[in-house]
Amino acid sequence: MTTSAATPGNLTGSMFRRPLGKTTLMVAEIGYGAWGIGGRQWIGAEDAESTRALERYLALGGNFIDTALAYAEGHSETLVGEVARRTPGTIVATKIPPKDGHWPARPGSKANDAFPGDYVISRTETSLKNLGMDSVDVQQFHVWNDSWLGEGDWQDAVAQLKRDGKIRHFGISINDHQPDNAIKAVEAGVASTVQVIYNVFDQTPRDRLLDACRMHGVGVIVRVALDEGSLSGHITPETTFDAEDFRNVYFGGDRKAELQGHLRAIESDLGISSDRLPETALRFTLSHPAVSTVIVGMRSVRNVERNAALADGKGLNDEQLHKLYAHRWDRNWYSPAE
Repeated sequence: MTTSAATPGNLTGSMFRRPLGKTTLMVAEIGYGAWGIGGRQWIGAEDAESTRALERYLALGGNFIDTALAYAEGHSETLVGEVARRTPGTIVATKIPPKDGHWPARPGSKANDAFPGDYVISRTETSLKNLGMDSVDVQQFHVWNDSWLGEGDWQDAVAQLKRDGKIRHFGISINDHQPDNAIKAVEAGVASTVQVIYNVFDQTPRDRLLDACRMHGVGVIVRVALDEGSLSGHITPETTFDAEDFRNVYFGGDRKAELQGHLRAIESDLGISSDRLPETALRFTLSHPAVSTVIVGMRSVRNVERNAALADGKGLNDEQLHKLYAHRWDRNWYSPAE
């Protein structure tokens, strides 16, 4: 018996859609993550191919694209806007980078240092200019501290942007590996969505955050479902990256070799081959009822077609899920390897 991946949605085109929390938006359960198409931290992206990939995603029934002002200094937003404007019904989410430049937000930091009200408004207007749009469906803070609740004037700015019709909904992109850092925001109802790292290895959102989001009607946007590529099964000890590619840090030191034992253990426990790893990993994240969409970086038409085929409303069965729960691997590879 297949575990229901979400509350019932409707199938439009070839992609199953789910409610984005209590918003009126219905989003494809496989979303398009547009970090990689900026072409600077993910080396190898080409605008023409990125555009074709975006167009193919929408043609297959996809409708949710997540970008950010910080992705190649707005270049990702520009590419997204050019395609999205030609396809009515496309839902676009973007993000405001912190003014103080701290990634992630530091403990004890002040809201007015990261997101003062006038900055929130001006950066949103810059994103709208890049996108070529009058309004964005979801505007998010690119980092977050729960201590910012009731602090500063950012909430007034968000309310003003909504009144002016420049944003429809507001969300939070949670700091890497800090899902509990947004529990208060979820409970306070200040955000319509949260974006969080959740995958077979990093299962910490299951501890508290996902249940809190489901209880309070907050949409969950999952990122890094394939653990920056490690759960694709394509990263081997021999894999190399361009010198400027961030994955040189992420998979630095002996991490690529260390990864192999974890992958082989998953394959053995589930009785699958390595080419089934990406599908299994994506269906794992989609199997939690709180999840609205999983954004995947897809820089080629081939990647789009492969991932879009998984947006069928089906999750993993209970036996598969419980086996994968045992493969939780708590570590933070965004820091340089020693």
